[in-house]
Amino acid sequence: MDGQMRDGVVHVGGDARQRFYDSRGYGRPLGGNEIALAPVEAAHLLFRGDLDAVDGATFREFLAAADDPGFAVRFLVYADLRERGFYLSPAREDWVPDPGDADFHVYARGSGPGDGDVAYRVRAVGERDPVAAAALGDCVLAVVDEESEVSYFDTGRPDVDGTSGVDLPDGVPAALLSDRVVCWTPPAALHERGFYGQPLTGREDDRDAVQLSLVEAAYLADCGALAVDRDALVDRGRSVEGDRFDRRLRAYADLRERGVVPKTGFKFGADFRTYADVESVDDLGHSERLVRVLPPAHEFAPRDLALDVRLAGGVRKTMTFALVGDESAGDAVRWLSVERLTP
Repeated sequence: MDGQMRDGVVHVGGDARQRFYDSRGYGRPLGGNEIALAPVEAAHLLFRGDLDAVDGATFREFLAAADDPGFAVRFLVYADLRERGFYLSPAREDWVPDPGDADFHVYARGSGPGDGDVAYRVRAVGERDPVAAAALGDCVLAVVDEESEVSYFDTGRPDVDGTSGVDLPDGVPAALLSDRVVCWTPPAALHERGFYGQPLTGREDDRDAVQLSLVEAAYLADCGALAVDRDALVDRGRSVEGDRFDRRLRAYADLRERGVVPKTGFKFGADFRTYADVESVDDLGHSERLVRVLPPAHEFAPRDLALDVRLAGGVRKTMTFALVGDESAGDAVRWLSVERLTP
């Protein structure tokens, strides 16, 4: 059985509708028994030997002739998902509703194109392709590495919230040191229940002093809880971190306002680790997320993204990114989670 390329799709006649669309979910009906196949579908049928040729081209010739640099990557993802037992449709404007940035709509097991039960919206990229953070959040990212293995990452827009919180004091005296702030006589609840800062010399010491990071202190100063020169504190933060300080401060404030406690994520290579439900530092639960703070125009290298997600999974946390835009323009902090997925 042969196909002919016309208007960007491969037309196949004969008993193609029964053989390919009705029984296995390939292509779209054109009328009678003829169907249209997207090029990636035609390539898979050529690879399997179900099609003999397209305009005389065998599988090898068809693949080599593709002038789209991403075609081979999409074919490998398509073939992998088919081997896993899924029916899927190329996300063409006239084939699926709301294709967006996806390459494929993958149907739930036991479902096909006629059922509309979409399990995953998949975007296929090579390991060296940059991926815009702003384009993620409602799709599965399928990354094809240099040995043609496919890794899947589920991206979402999580509801980041918690029940942590404490009534803040007013005007607690504090001292700005080189890159941190010290409260010499803070209310006990500030650390014990609010989990702000760390005791200056360890929790077993009988002194009350608490040291705060610049981000923690700037947030508390904005809330009126600290008596400290807020402008000097922020200037110090910017001198240490540049624009990154302002982004981290906005992400920190957003988390606190959502009832989540952010603490340093330095040990994990992140900006923060977070606790959703803190009642007392003497009975801390497991932190749930690792957070990296990024500008909204950030582009991930898939290899770096895989490293972040693997590390977070290895310590039983969800890798989460805060996309922090221009506050003066009214841009809200947007949250993005990424986790490994086995379809």
